[in-house]
Amino acid sequence: MNINFSLFAQAIAFAAFIWFTVRFVWPPLLAVIEERQTKIADGLAAADKGARSLEEAQVRIQTMVEEARVQARQILDQAQTRAGGIVEEARESAGQERDRIIQTARAEVDQQVNRARDELRGQVAAIAVAGAEKILAREIDARTHQDLLDRLAAQI
Repeated sequence: MNINFSLFAQAIAFAAFIWFTVRFVWPPLLAVIEERQTKIADGLAAADKGARSLEEAQVRIQTMVEEARVQARQILDQAQTRAGGIVEEARESAGQERDRIIQTARAEVDQQVNRARDELRGQVAAIAVAGAEKILAREIDARTHQDLLDRLAAQI
């Protein structure tokens, strides 16, 4: 065989192989490569989006934590204010109860003093009647005796 013919045949076969590859093999390979590039680009975009979302979430979490701290401080302040109010109300209530008890005790003391005075008047009247009876040396009947005691009690 002739070397020129062999080289020419090999050149034609190579050209056919290149044409076949460019026509039928190369487009699917490019499609797969482009699809892979698209997936990688989408993956990178998703990663960037996820990183931004994470940063935004961390900012929101920090904001929420601060709001929770502020709210907790407000609740504690309200609780302390309410506790102070309750203590003040208890003091006022105790003071009112103390005043009421003192007034009741004074009224009771006044009543006991009046009862003691009435008893003392009765005893003084009885002693006076007994003394007058001894002086007069006579017995006074019960009705006269009661009238005399009432008059003496009214005078004392």
